[in-house]
Amino acid sequence: MIPSLTRIFSTSAVLMTLLVITRASPAIQVRSSTITLPVAKLYNFTGSANLVAHDQARARNLRARGNARLGRPNLAPQVASVPSQNQLFQYVVNVSLSRTHSLLVDTGSSNTWVGAGQTYVQTSTTRQTRDSVAVTYGIGSFSGHEFTDLVNLGRGLRIAGQSIGAAATQQGFDGLDGILGVGPSGLTLGTLSPDVSSSIPTVTDNLFSQGVIPATLLSVSFQPTQTDNNINGELTFGGTDSSKFVGAINFVPITSTAPSSQFFGIDESIRYGASNTILSTTSGIVDTGTTLLLIATDAFQKYQDATGAVEDNVTGLLRITPAQFQNLQSLFFTIGGVVFEFTANAQIWPRALNAAIGGDPNAIFLIVGDIGTPSGSGLDVINGMTFIERFYTVFDTDNNRVGIANTPFTRATTN
Repeated sequence: MIPSLTRIFSTSAVLMTLLVITRASPAIQVRSSTITLPVAKLYNFTGSANLVAHDQARARNLRARGNARLGRPNLAPQVASVPSQNQLFQYVVNVSLSRTHSLLVDTGSSNTWVGAGQTYVQTSTTRQTRDSVAVTYGIGSFSGHEFTDLVNLGRGLRIAGQSIGAAATQQGFDGLDGILGVGPSGLTLGTLSPDVSSSIPTVTDNLFSQGVIPATLLSVSFQPTQTDNNINGELTFGGTDSSKFVGAINFVPITSTAPSSQFFGIDESIRYGASNTILSTTSGIVDTGTTLLLIATDAFQKYQDATGAVEDNVTGLLRITPAQFQNLQSLFFTIGGVVFEFTANAQIWPRALNAAIGGDPNAIFLIVGDIGTPSGSGLDVINGMTFIERFYTVFDTDNNRVGIANTPFTRATTN
């Protein structure tokens, strides 16, 4: 699938927007100030799965990688990767090299690589560097060789000399071809050998340096959905899409608290209902590659007590009764002095997709999970995909900040 693209120049900026869809590949939609191409929300389920175990493994790896960059000991032991069948709902973009590759869009990592599914094929634009490349994720790993190549995101929108890892070995990425890493470029330090002290410019970095976009900025609009075959989101490189949010975007600086500071980390606090503070001001990260909303163990225990939920043995998620759902209170996130309401409906897994995670079709599951460590670790919250589905999110590398805004789906009752 190679979508067509129309380049539109405005007086102030050139933006690239990627429509996020699920499986289907509809015709390209061109707005007056954006360039669009399809992206898919991948559903990859091959057996019983535990969503919490999947995301906890990712959280452990994110913390370890952040601490490693700071020269700090890993405070949480590394564990084996979660099996690939636990890789469930993720957003992917089709990227054209010599062939089209389906790559996970990940703000929690910064290496771009292929070869988990389709192998990398060299062409006349390919240049092999002297480096090997390897990255370990909570959900798998890859190792191989680094190349630079022409990356085509659609007609007329090309990135020359983009670093591409060609996987010789990989695990944990069934159903994907690899990853499009759009996190801070510093996360690539230590992934090359022998150039261990060299960082790799991301796709966003190169789009800016080559004059394709006006800023190293990525905006994300995900939307809750009950099915796996509808348009449900959008990525915008270089700017924001005002049609996707309501009110102002609240920008906050990247937190100074490590290891969250190594990612798109923010300071935030969480309250359940009117007055039950379950997590005082602490640091966390906003991450497209994590499915759930993960919070520190002590905060999770307070949340479980407040909701009366019990753990479901199959999915690993908390489960509540219909009566408990009727009494479920909103979570309130205070970020940069602005309060964002995460409604009761936002806190539940889409009931129409219960069977997709091996759960009872009639059950009500919560998408708030235990991050696996107590508060004070320096990474106490991961605002994952289910959080981003309710709030427009801007990853502003130029200004070292993250922006969050309400959307038409903030209060949706979709789930």
